[in-house]
Amino acid sequence: MTKDVTAVNVSDHGRLFDAHYYATGLGAPYQRDEHWMSFFAGIAARIVAEIGPATVLDAGCAMGLLVEQLRLRGVEAEGLDISAYAIANAPEAVREHVRVASVAEPFERRYDLIVCIEVLEHLPRPEAERAVVNLCHHSDDVLFSSSPLDYKEATHFNVNPPEYWAELFARQGFFRDLDFDASFITPWAARFRRRSDPPPRVIRDYERHLWELRRENADLRQLALEQREHLAAAHARATDAAHQLQQRDQATRELGAYAARLEAELALKNAHIARLERLIEQIENGRVLRLLRALTRSPRSRRQI
Repeated sequence: MTKDVTAVNVSDHGRLFDAHYYATGLGAPYQRDEHWMSFFAGIAARIVAEIGPATVLDAGCAMGLLVEQLRLRGVEAEGLDISAYAIANAPEAVREHVRVASVAEPFERRYDLIVCIEVLEHLPRPEAERAVVNLCHHSDDVLFSSSPLDYKEATHFNVNPPEYWAELFARQGFFRDLDFDASFITPWAARFRRRSDPPPRVIRDYERHLWELRRENADLRQLALEQREHLAAAHARATDAAHQLQQRDQATRELGAYAARLEAELALKNAHIARLERLIEQIENGRVLRLLRALTRSPRSRRQI
């Protein structure tokens, strides 16, 4: 998918990437701070450790932060960017190693590695396709990333899925290095390398990688199904335990209610007994009971009454 860029003057394209763009267009403000220095330091460390180039061009280097990190690690790194604002704000230590230029125009030399991170989606399609040819003309090894997302970004004129770029590189004899994981840059990043192998061998390598991905996907799907079954069984046990607990709670409540009724009945009986005891006491202490007692005595006792 591409945007209509007929209103964009390509020669003035760099003016789009001004102070406002670098302050708002990249999520976090793009500047030489801890966030961006840490990000590019990580990329530089992986490049040195896993690729080991002597010379590197960062095509679309912005403020040259990756150039700085590579040079700190002993790499002869250079950078170029279409934004005069970005180049003017490059660190003093790398100012002489970065320049204003287009990634679609011929470079001054060849490099062991060219890095192009999130750049070509900002160019109109014809210019982006010329840039791919240009990158491949000046190196046999390209570390590449171009966002397949974010159509809302105003400067994204050429957002495309990874296969679009893979086809462009394949036309130049470059194919993805299937054994190199470039996801430390972005999830869709890839390393494209020039290959002179016959097509059958290239197809073999792609099929091997495809089979590995399919096997991994199948295993993960099976694992997901097994975990789903385990979760269903655990849910059933939890439901049964909750039901048993509910029944136990109901029984406890019923026992409590029964005990309360017994206590109430016992209280009534105790009150009745107390009343009877008071009545008996009254009777025992009354005159009528004394007369009855006298009547039950001997005749002599009765005559004395």
